[in-house]
Amino acid sequence: MHATRHALTSSTPGTRRDLQSLRYGTPGGAKAVVQASLHADEVPAMLVAHHLRGALAQLEAQGRIRGEIVLVPYANPVGLSQRALHAHVGRFELGSGENFNRHYPDLAPRVAELVRGRLGADPAANVALVREAARRACAEQPADGELASLRRTLLQIAIDADVVLDLHCDNEAVLHLYTSTPAWPEVEPLARLLGAEVSLLATRSGDEPFDEACSMLWPLVEERLRADGEQVTLPHACTAVTVELRGETDVDHALAQRDAAALLRYLALRGFVEGGEPGPLPELRGEALPLAGSMPVTAPCGGVLVPRVPVGTRVERGETVADVVDPDAGTVTPVPSPCDGLLYARELRRLAYAGQRIAKVAGREPVRTGKLLSA
Repeated sequence: MHATRHALTSSTPGTRRDLQSLRYGTPGGAKAVVQASLHADEVPAMLVAHHLRGALAQLEAQGRIRGEIVLVPYANPVGLSQRALHAHVGRFELGSGENFNRHYPDLAPRVAELVRGRLGADPAANVALVREAARRACAEQPADGELASLRRTLLQIAIDADVVLDLHCDNEAVLHLYTSTPAWPEVEPLARLLGAEVSLLATRSGDEPFDEACSMLWPLVEERLRADGEQVTLPHACTAVTVELRGETDVDHALAQRDAAALLRYLALRGFVEGGEPGPLPELRGEALPLAGSMPVTAPCGGVLVPRVPVGTRVERGETVADVVDPDAGTVTPVPSPCDGLLYARELRRLAYAGQRIAKVAGREPVRTGKLLSA
């Protein structure tokens, strides 16, 4: 194992943060990146990474890793350090208010510029050229502050990978995945192995999350080159998945070991682990649905939030999924589901504000447009 410390831009005199990447195997071949807790308060991901770390070290000692697997055991040292009024704030950077998993740079314009006129008929050679250009474009990104430096560093680790697994969790949720629509055939085995209750698909979800910065590079570069008259076909050479490891309080060694084993089985299926047949895949527990069909459940008024159904429940449109109790007026207001579907995630805190998103229901019909992710 080779460990690398990546220093972030110092934000003030006397302060410095870094993150660590752990490389198993040998660079030069296929590459997989697994990173944990880009939203720093989503700690189940770091526990899964801990168990992956031990398993990967053992596999490397046995000579069973093919290519390289890079593990980022904590992806956000900035968010890990943030406290406000005794509460951990790991989803947003306090200085700017920006979500740590949004606003990653679109490298496609610069990459297309760098490879224009250089691609030929050899797909493997084209992939190598695009990856070389992506590394250069990434290195050119500004890192004039801690947040920009963090984004650039994480992209530098992952932008040339074949597989990117970004480990997160929701407030209170069943295990679910986010990935691009074209990638679903490659991601479906991962959904089976993890026992995902639903997988949410979109081509572009809006606000440039980390996984799409890695995976969408390929079709966007191809699109730009074709618009310039080049007759090129680029493989979609990066499969990127956001893995939501249930809820924030699902921090348990047995769960984490099971999830780590499932991730390793998937990497074995993708050719990164030699020996030890992954065995037959489990049944698919939850179907793939459009992210545009995921509907927010919002509180009509403020008050005490009382859930009426567990997460993972299939609900019908209009069915009461929670009550909001107003302690001033003494009223109880039922909150209906906006559609038929799976209630796959909900707010962990039990005080609701008027208009607050308190749950999410995965429906079949792609009715939403624009930005599809939550804040």
